[in-house]
Amino acid sequence: MTNLLRLELRKLLPYRTFWIILLLYSVFLFLFTYASSTVTINGQQSGSQIYQFPGIWLKLSYVAGYFNLLLGILLIILITDEYSFRTFRQHVIDGLFRRDLVGGKYLVIMLVGLVATAVLALIALIFGIIHTPEISPAKIFPGAMHLIYYLVQAIGYMSIAAFLGFLIRKNGLAIISFLLYTKVVEPLIHWRLEDNLDKYFPMKVFSSLTPMPGQEILDALTGPTLVLSPSQAILPALLYIGFFYALTLFSLKIRNL
Repeated sequence: MTNLLRLELRKLLPYRTFWIILLLYSVFLFLFTYASSTVTINGQQSGSQIYQFPGIWLKLSYVAGYFNLLLGILLIILITDEYSFRTFRQHVIDGLFRRDLVGGKYLVIMLVGLVATAVLALIALIFGIIHTPEISPAKIFPGAMHLIYYLVQAIGYMSIAAFLGFLIRKNGLAIISFLLYTKVVEPLIHWRLEDNLDKYFPMKVFSSLTPMPGQEILDALTGPTLVLSPSQAILPALLYIGFFYALTLFSLKIRNL
């Protein structure tokens, strides 16, 4: 595993696209948080109301969930570029197994997920400290579990992206397929199914890890929606990650490089 991680880092660290997408993720999340915190409501900046501990963990995790698409696109680019430059084929010639190719990319998924979660935690700490009147561990740490939920969600998004990258192998087509599945195909399936069934679909499970703040108020107005709570969704999410890993490995084994 150490050798695989070292190999992946040798490819990642000089790769400009990797740093650009991570920078975009960080900048977009920071700018959204800053802009929304400076909006004035009833003569008071909204940040003092919505970005206080411990509620900031849930709110920013929910916002960061929208930027997981960037992380998925990054994984697709990394994988399809290795097909374009025949890097995977060379690795197999040099002695790696096909499971090592998938395992290496899942190490990248873990690394990117940890970096994204660290960025989220840093931004939450900065704005939480600024807007919370009295700082204490009793205020900061409750709710921090949402960082773990977000990490699993980010890994889930990237697992789907990795599967499509290995399956399709073409940069643009894989990205379009990823966006269509996450934002069009599965939502259409949800619309046709009852809530007690569609709540177990992959994107619904991953979305349940970072629920919309104030969902209970919306449910009171429009009627309750059957969704899993974050603690209920964590196990199905991990199972889906394992499923997409196995599916990716299977698709790689039955096809030529």
